Amino acid sequence: MKKVLLLCVLAAVTLSCKSVAVKNSNMEETTSKTTSDEEDLTVYFKATGNEPFWGLKIGKDKTVFTSLIEGMESISFKSVEPIRAMDANVKMYKLNNGKTSATVTIQQFDCQDSMSGEKSPYTVKVEINGKILNGCGKYITDYRLHDIWVLEELNGKKVSLTDFQRELPRIEIHAAENRFMGFGGCNSISGSIFYEKDLLRFSNMISTLMACAPGNKEDEFTKALQSTTTYTVGNNRLTLSNPSGKLLVFKKVD
Repeated sequence: MKKVLLLCVLAAVTLSCKSVAVKNSNMEETTSKTTSDEEDLTVYFKATGNEPFWGLKIGKDKTVFTSLIEGMESISFKSVEPIRAMDANVKMYKLNNGKTSATVTIQQFDCQDSMSGEKSPYTVKVEINGKILNGCGKYITDYRLHDIWVLEELNGKKVSLTDFQRELPRIEIHAAENRFMGFGGCNSISGSIFYEKDLLRFSNMISTLMACAPGNKEDEFTKALQSTTTYTVGNNRLTLSNPSGKLLVFKKVD
C-alpha cells in the first residue's frame, strides 16, 4: 500500500513539473513574440536582396543588417538621418558602429525581386565591408493611420453639418494597402496614399460627380487633403499639415 501511495505521489510531482515547464515555455514564447512585435513597430523601412541573401531594417533608434555572409550574420548600427539628394527622391545613410561602416542608398524607383518576382517601390544598395549588395525595399506605413476619421477642423476652423450637404467628411485609411476611401461632404472619394517616414500625401484622388449645393465646402476639404505633406496622431486625433500650417483635424470614430 505504501509503495502504491509513493508511486502516486511521484506521478503527481512529475506531471506538475511538466505542467510548469510547458507553462513557462509558453510564457517565454509569448514574451518573445510580444517583444518582437513591439520592436517591429519602430521599424519604418525594410529591404531584402538575393545572392547572397540579406536584409535591412531601419528603425527610429536602430538599423540592423542581416545576411548569410560569414561574419556578417547580424550587424547593428545606431540610426542616423539621411543625406538627401536635391533633385530626386534619393536618400543616403552613412552608418558606423565603431567596428563596421556601411552606406545605404535608397532610391524611389520600381524594383522587382529577382527570385520571388515581388515588386517594391524602392531600389536599395548596401555597401558594407567591401561588398556591394543590391535589393528592393519599402516603407512600412504607420499602423496608427489605419482607421476611420471624421473631420473636426478645416483650415483652422471648426466644421459643422451646415458646411456640408448631408454629413461631415470622413476618410477610411487602409495602411497596409496604402489607400483610402471616404466621403468629401457631397461626393464619395477614394485614392492612394504615399508614405515615407514622417511624410504623408493623398494622391490619385477620384470622386463621384454629384452636384453640390451652394456653400458646400467639399472643394476646400479635398484641396486641403491633397495639399497634405505631414501628419501627427494623438489623443484620438489625426492632424494633417504642410509647411504653411495645419490643414485638417480628424477624430477617430471606431
